[in-house]
Amino acid sequence: MQTSIASLDLPPFRPRFPWWGGDLQTVASRLRRGAAGLAPPAGERLRFSMTDGTGDTLLATLHRPATPRPGTPLVLLIHGLTGCEDSQYILSLSRLMLDRGHRVLRINLRGAGPSRALCGGHYYAGRSQDFRMLLGILPDDLKTDGLAAVGFSLGGAMLLKYLGEEGAAAPLVAAATVCAPIDLAVTCRHMMRPRNLLYHRYIIGMMKREATGEGAVLSAAERAGIMGSRTVWEYDDVFIAPRYGYADAADYYERCKPIRFMPAIRVPTLVLAAGDDPWIPSALYAGYDWAANPALQPLLPGSGGHVGFHGTGGEQPWSDLAIARFFDG
Repeated sequence: MQTSIASLDLPPFRPRFPWWGGDLQTVASRLRRGAAGLAPPAGERLRFSMTDGTGDTLLATLHRPATPRPGTPLVLLIHGLTGCEDSQYILSLSRLMLDRGHRVLRINLRGAGPSRALCGGHYYAGRSQDFRMLLGILPDDLKTDGLAAVGFSLGGAMLLKYLGEEGAAAPLVAAATVCAPIDLAVTCRHMMRPRNLLYHRYIIGMMKREATGEGAVLSAAERAGIMGSRTVWEYDDVFIAPRYGYADAADYYERCKPIRFMPAIRVPTLVLAAGDDPWIPSALYAGYDWAANPALQPLLPGSGGHVGFHGTGGEQPWSDLAIARFFDG
């Protein structure tokens, strides 16, 4: 919304040549992977042993700025579906936050990226308890200046659910989400449209490789169900839902969709989405009653694709700049 842009003192988003249209914005991050100057320097490897008795361990990378800015919170970054700490959108925002004096923690969710080999279980959009657990075991010295969090896509959905569950008790000073699927069932149906065939094929293939990778503890029936899934809905129906206590995919989507939890959010939260996102239907955002909760600050440009926002004015994604301005405020 333009009011939010004005409050951030940020120019409206304008796509940069040649990334015109939602599809090119969406694929640009992979095509431009490793863009010069947008990756952080080497960081410190941290290990977080989950306290739920599973024996699973999450890996994360901590970065400390060369010139710390007093009073700036640690920024935790949560990747999206089939992503990890090395996803381009995670790297670019890490670098910007470091340059602005923040410490940054790049998280690999349960069973994602480098955490895969150390986890028998797997993340999903509703697994907000993992984020709650992680905050509980963070070293005290990392929490002295406060905490902020950014979730991308599925990671954003999980973050919104967590914030709504915690309400005013959430130990965060600010949060932001980028292109989060705020209604899981509607988004899954949208992804399965014929025009998204290539996207869907790519995502389900990545999900299968991730779910069956080294470290995964699966029954023969679970492995067969995963590998036989033809759609994301079917994958969630035969694997995620029964494994984690849901009747089926529809039940999982209904009980975990962020819009059920967003009215209870009390942490100032920037909610960023693009009108031409080919994965997330823009009507979900346009139809939400943002005025009902002043803690939620929508920023909804007409273009930007899915976690794209490659705009004029430089290599840094426009979404990164918006989040940095919001956290400064």
